[in-house]
Amino acid sequence: MRLCDFPILTFDTYGTLIDWETGIWDALQPLCSRLADPPTREAALAAFAQVESACQAANPDLLYADLLAATHRTLAQNWGSEPDESESIRFGQSVGDWPAFADAAESLAYLKQHHRLITLTNCDRVSYRGSSARLGDPWDAILTAEEIGSYKPSLANFEFLLARVAADFGGDPGSILHVAQSLFHDHVPAKAIGLTTVWIDRRAGHSGGATAPPQEAVEPNFRFKSMAELVVQHRAERA
Repeated sequence: MRLCDFPILTFDTYGTLIDWETGIWDALQPLCSRLADPPTREAALAAFAQVESACQAANPDLLYADLLAATHRTLAQNWGSEPDESESIRFGQSVGDWPAFADAAESLAYLKQHHRLITLTNCDRVSYRGSSARLGDPWDAILTAEEIGSYKPSLANFEFLLARVAADFGGDPGSILHVAQSLFHDHVPAKAIGLTTVWIDRRAGHSGGATAPPQEAVEPNFRFKSMAELVVQHRAERA
């Protein structure tokens, strides 16, 4: 099995291409500065992962910007602070400010020469615009939780992906290689629905961070520590 064997590459964005942990941590600083005993970065990200995933499961129809605002309110309460509504709204609108990983845009530009590129994201359409621009607007299709009506790891999101790939690109599951960081949000459901997957292990095997742990064991087909490593392997295959 080779990376080059798949005409369609589908991607998670946040955690894989956009450094959402840095973005989240930076956007939490106004709240953290008000706390008598502020959490460390790792503790804050772990708390975010728990609250965000619970909010997504309970509110599948909520726009991601609004869901982030709700997550911020809950974090403030959990950390013993009175929620500040304007602060929560600003946190919800911070997605466009989250930085891209240094290797993301260049890697996507290279891969676009050889594959169709699609993102399957938990974001909403408006919030995603800034992220897409940071990545060089490489997408042949952007599939959001807003249009699907649910959040990953719901299988409905991946069923929607397969339907769109079949309708718009004439592809079947065997033509798709799904590239993602999150075992919880992406690899478990993608493998359950029969997709081949690439794990971009941005944390280099270390657990924690802004991604909830997977509910079951999962074995991605490929594993790289970065998009740059994936591109090196892709170039080697083509050579």
